[in-house]
Amino acid sequence: MLGIIIGVASVIALVSIGKSSTQSVTEQINGLGTNLLTVNVTDADQGDITNDDIQQVKKLNGVAYVAPQVSGRVTAKSGNTSSQVSLTGTTSAYQHIKGLSLTNGRFLSDLDDEYRQKIAVLGSETAENLFGTDNPVDQKIQLNGTSYKVVGVLASKGSTIGQSGDNTIIIPIHTAERLLQTLSIQSLSVQTTEGQINLVEGQLERLFYSLFNQDADSYTITNQQDVMDTMDAVNDTMTTLLAGIASISLLVGGIGIMNIMFVSVSERTKEIGIRKAIGARRKDILVQFLMEAIVLSAFGGVIGVAIGFTAAKLYAVITGGAFVLHLSLAAVPFLFSLFVGIVFGVFPANKASKLQPIYALRSE
Repeated sequence: MLGIIIGVASVIALVSIGKSSTQSVTEQINGLGTNLLTVNVTDADQGDITNDDIQQVKKLNGVAYVAPQVSGRVTAKSGNTSSQVSLTGTTSAYQHIKGLSLTNGRFLSDLDDEYRQKIAVLGSETAENLFGTDNPVDQKIQLNGTSYKVVGVLASKGSTIGQSGDNTIIIPIHTAERLLQTLSIQSLSVQTTEGQINLVEGQLERLFYSLFNQDADSYTITNQQDVMDTMDAVNDTMTTLLAGIASISLLVGGIGIMNIMFVSVSERTKEIGIRKAIGARRKDILVQFLMEAIVLSAFGGVIGVAIGFTAAKLYAVITGGAFVLHLSLAAVPFLFSLFVGIVFGVFPANKASKLQPIYALRSE
């Protein structure tokens, strides 16, 4: 039974962990925003994204929100506490696109950008690093030596694709251009209306192909759904591969059951002879030994299911990931274990059923 137990437990644990990883990656990608297209300039020599370009993007059919971004690293200081922080300069639409929520204060407004206000919205980790347990709203911080007023604190988003989304500062884009000493907008986030992402992607391709002098290598347009599909395919492939490797244990367990049943036939030869002598048919002997093999597989399968789900649950608790529990995760390996028991139980059962009573009774 041990081979069956290890095989079933391994398949369930590995598939469950794989599904959990897929769900976790999906949630992280969704954390970047839903129905999202991202335009990045890869060749600055061909130009940058201008305000006129942004206005043209906003007029495209199916576009809900557009948020240009400039980014960099700055030194943030509050009192005697300072740290290196990722800074993003953007507009009010950024909150809708990224699905950001706040624990205190407010987000950027269009007026903040229009009047080049020196205000900042802090990520939860940045707020804790600079102010501890105090409320940062309406407090002052220094960004590269320039004073900014904190107007809001973001709710924690955790890590996204290996990067913390909480150690950040967001300020109006025109204020960021002055702080970072750049007028170069090289990133643009576009949120589409539901079901329009492919339509908008095609329009963006045509627009930027024209804007960048028909040089498609000067920019990239990333479809969030394509990223999700790629990650899902990779995770599914790895999960299938690991489950296939674990299934080898099931086959080994089946061979073990077959060998034990062959030994059992040899040890119980006289019993078989007595049963046949008093009227047992070949079918009766076949069913008896086949059922014994199935029962062994079934018990091994049940124990393996319990151990597999326990291992998956422990993994979820330790890593803080999602615990994925589906009936098919238990049903498929369990039914496969029964199938293995039937297949490998047939050979010894068939051998037992073919024993001649006279020879079986002579056995010691």
